[in-house]
Amino acid sequence: MEKAQKRILDLEGVNALNAKGCPACGKKFSLGDTVVLACGAWEGPPRYIHESEAVYDPKSRTYVERRCYEASLT
Repeated sequence: MEKAQKRILDLEGVNALNAKGCPACGKKFSLGDTVVLACGAWEGPPRYIHESEAVYDPKSRTYVERRCYEASLT
């Protein structure tokens, strides 16, 4: 996954993602939010989260949920 895997949410994206909200922060998504596909503490495959809740890991070339990334540093 390249760093270019950012997505600006349109109405269709907001409708699709807001059923559960952001898995990283729990907040709902809004039109125009920038989201990234990231792995995190949840089970299963990477999910879309707010870009501000993610860190780009250059080693794996993927986005990781901020709290999960910070925990891996300690």
